[in-house]
Formats: sequence, C-alpha cells, structure tokens
Amino acid sequence: MAASMYIVVEGEDPGYNIYVNGRVLARYESAIEKLALDLGVKPLLEFFSADENSMSLLIQEGGGNPDLLKRLPPPQWYRPEDGLDTLEALIAALEADPHQFGSEGPEIFAELREYQTVLRKSADHGHRWHLAVSWR
Repeated sequence: MAASMYIVVEGEDPGYNIYVNGRVLARYESAIEKLALDLGVKPLLEFFSADENSMSLLIQEGGGNPDLLKRLPPPQWYRPEDGLDTLEALIAALEADPHQFGSEGPEIFAELREYQTVLRKSADHGHRWHLAVSWR
C-alpha cells in the first residue's frame, strides 16, 4: 500500500491547482522529519489534520474505521507562511546537498518545490491549509 501526503486548502475550490503527488515525501517522511528537526523548523507532519473528506476517502480505501467519522474533531488549519518556513529550510538543505536522500533526492526536492508553489498561492489568496494522507 503506497502512501501520499497531499495539501488540503480550506474551502471548496481555491481557484488554483493544489495537486502535488506527495508519494516520495510520504516514503521519506521520517528522514525529512529528522532533517526538519535538525534545521530547527516544524516537521511537515505537524501540519497534518484529518477532516471529514480525507477521512472518508481513507475509509473508502480500506484504511480506517467508519466509526471514527462520528468522533472526528474539527480540522486544524494552518497559515501558509508557517508551512513555507519549513519548506524553505528543507529546500535550502536539499539545494546544498541534493543527494542526501540518495537517488530520490531530486524527486523529494521537486515535490517540496510543488508544495512551496501551492502554499505561496494559498498565502496570496488568504487560504489556510493542512496536510492529509492517503493510502492506496
């Protein structure tokens, strides 16, 4: 089962593309978290929040308990600027050493840059965001 970390933007349709594959980031999440902590920034998974839509999708994919939907807390939303602080630190670290994650370093870098683009657009539009995870 492959995991994907993706961005959810508050509201129905933000008016811009928010799609980022996020599979490589999910696969290397532990190593990226360690790097973020070493850099003194908030790890990406600290921006995770489960909302009803993402939990429904997870349950449809066979990865969760339907009873959880009844007890789900409200989603947490974050300012794009907070996520950008993390992304910019991670991107700078990968620019300095593109292969610190081996041969997939350039793919991790590319997904981080895509996240950065989405969060910059979210900041420009005043939209809050969070990360969600999908398993397929």
